[in-house]
Amino acid sequence: MLLSAEGELWSKFYSCFEYFLPEDFMMNKRVKRPPDNPINAMISFGNTLLYTKTISAIFRTHLDQRISFLHEPSEGRFSLSLDISEVFKPVIVYRTIFDLVNNRKIQIGKHFEKKVNYCLLNEEGRKIFIEAFEGRLESVFQHPVLKRKVTYRTAIKLDCYKLIKEIMEDKDFVPFSLKGGY
Repeated sequence: MLLSAEGELWSKFYSCFEYFLPEDFMMNKRVKRPPDNPINAMISFGNTLLYTKTISAIFRTHLDQRISFLHEPSEGRFSLSLDISEVFKPVIVYRTIFDLVNNRKIQIGKHFEKKVNYCLLNEEGRKIFIEAFEGRLESVFQHPVLKRKVTYRTAIKLDCYKLIKEIMEDKDFVPFSLKGGY
């Protein structure tokens, strides 16, 4: 039930892209394997980068990557990174994409490899995306609870530690949010 509601929310989110992305970067629907257009290619690539950063943060804690709460655990899949990454996608992955596209730092004819049934970032496109993604991870925001500036990379680690407190100390886990309830 929860994951179907999540899917519905993502679908509504994607349908709003037409209001803030140029026409040449429109997508009809989210297609993952393989991505079929430039936006899907950047979403898939950005999510992969975020998952690896989250896996790295989890690795530095005592959490078990294979035990998750939202995503189905399966062999060879670090499903906890999927759980933790969900709340960071809008502020890290999608903000990176919107910045790159709307400021014309990435262009369809120059930074993508398009074939009949798939579309991927080419080497130059990946380099541009990674640089922007890393910049986004290192950008700072005012933490609503700590009342100090932290990076998004630090916020991912903080969510890992909050999850440990939930498990060990029975403290409610409230996931990352830029709004006051964090």
